[in-house]
Amino acid sequence: METATHFSLGWVDWTIMGTYVVFTLAIGFILRRYMKSSHQFLMAGKSIPAWITGLAFISTNLGALEVIGMAASGAKYGWLTCHFYWIGAIPAMIFLGLFMMPFYYGSKARSVPEYLKFRFDEKTRGFNAISFAVMTVFASGISMYALAVLMETLIGWDFTMSIIVSALIVLVYTYLGGLTSAIYNEVLQFFLIVVGFLPLVFLGLKGIGGWEELKIRLADVAMNGSHQYAAGAYTQTWKFTHSSNANPMGVEWFGMLMGLGFVLSFGYWCTNFLVVQRAMAANSMLAARRTPLIGAFPKMLLPFLVILPGMIALALTTLPDSGFELPLKNGDYDYDKVIPVMLGHFFPTGVLGLGLTALMASFMSGMAGNVTAFNTVWTYDIYQSYIAPGKSDNHYLWMGRMATIAGVVVSIGAAYVAKLFNNIMDFLQLIFAFINAPLFATFLLGMFWKRATGHGAFFGLLSGTLAAALHHGLTAPTNATSLIKGGWLIGGAENVLHRYPSEMAQNFWTAIFAFSACFFVTIIISMMTKQKKSEEELKGLVYSLTPRPKEKDVAWYQRPAFLAIIVGALAIVLNIIFW
Repeated sequence: METATHFSLGWVDWTIMGTYVVFTLAIGFILRRYMKSSHQFLMAGKSIPAWITGLAFISTNLGALEVIGMAASGAKYGWLTCHFYWIGAIPAMIFLGLFMMPFYYGSKARSVPEYLKFRFDEKTRGFNAISFAVMTVFASGISMYALAVLMETLIGWDFTMSIIVSALIVLVYTYLGGLTSAIYNEVLQFFLIVVGFLPLVFLGLKGIGGWEELKIRLADVAMNGSHQYAAGAYTQTWKFTHSSNANPMGVEWFGMLMGLGFVLSFGYWCTNFLVVQRAMAANSMLAARRTPLIGAFPKMLLPFLVILPGMIALALTTLPDSGFELPLKNGDYDYDKVIPVMLGHFFPTGVLGLGLTALMASFMSGMAGNVTAFNTVWTYDIYQSYIAPGKSDNHYLWMGRMATIAGVVVSIGAAYVAKLFNNIMDFLQLIFAFINAPLFATFLLGMFWKRATGHGAFFGLLSGTLAAALHHGLTAPTNATSLIKGGWLIGGAENVLHRYPSEMAQNFWTAIFAFSACFFVTIIISMMTKQKKSEEELKGLVYSLTPRPKEKDVAWYQRPAFLAIIVGALAIVLNIIFW
């Protein structure tokens, strides 16, 4: 059984939404005149100040993944979802700013795959370029799916029409203004999201009776639900991770720390060109290193903006006479509709338009971020390297624009795959487990072990991806009904060798197996093969051979190390408060 709720929008709502769309397209038209080279179109000319790149760094991630996916996870898993921020993002962002950005920015690589070419060889770069291109179109498709769900739920638009409209808007401003247009729109979208969602959190807490009443309601859900957990299972972060059966996410502390806190976290924030590209667009090495650290401050507070509404929605659904009910999908709650239904329930005309515009901004931010990352990797790492080398810069500028169109078109197909999940975060983390998890092992060895060879890196990446496929194909989460959720190697979910309590638990362990396979295979093959690059060639690419960035003329409060200490201390405090 599926349920849906449609809401009527007033002229004020439509005016707010229309103004945002016009303003977004205008940025693309204004910046079009400056897009005279492939470097300007695909890399923003490396001219953006740190505070802009820092906000864009976070806003790129603040798409469907964050807004719809984290709210859905908040309703499905409770406050444990905060682990995606306080251990699943902040430590990795600190590591990126302190240790990895000097390699990315200092090596003059135009992309993450190109760094792999400089450090290892061409085949390693090619493997990563192709896998990353696949990942970006899937991630962009998820954003399209989320926006289509929003339009379908709130105002009854046809799913396909919603996807086409959103795709056309993003296509226009990324086609015209390239990465620069995407970055400045992302900053605008960041502020829109904050302004649009703060009233939702306030009204939601007021509607449930405050934080203490929310804890009481969720304690009832935990103790009286189908699985029956301890009272605080939905409102604590670490207390109930001693066993996979003790919390809604079905993950024990080791799976949380290793699978999310280390492999998936560092794999995403440190090697994903989607976010690294924003830092690489900064106007100096110092600005590039400060970019993820500046972004870490708002990142720590986002759980209160995007996870809390999901928890409130779950509590309201179980509250008699609340007038609120989550829609159903395949016999379970359709968690992806938490935010749309919350907006329709709490926001009056005018404010509803603001909330809807904030959601549109987040989805377009996610779509544009992935499309601009895709067109850069396709143009520089696939097309220029293997298909048409030695062409003029104008030719590559043209190809960058064509890749933008192609990326949007393929993303539309990926949006329909996302419909098979009732929580897009589960789907996205599965993709990251296949691609980012083994890639992080490659980077970790490549940057900190000069003996790692190109053959080791290539076969390590291949082994890690195959290990992810093998694990996913032999296991499945509880109540899985689709082969895309696992068991596809042995004829279906009913024949699996192991069944996980949830999709997220399966994802974390898929990532652990992928990382481990890549890590050990890379070491073994590197020891069996000859290092073809000299130490001189590895300068700027390997930590032990690279001079440390000089900061003598930088004020102490602007140094990356100082920012890292403040960010790390705040993250520890938040973990302790909500233990």
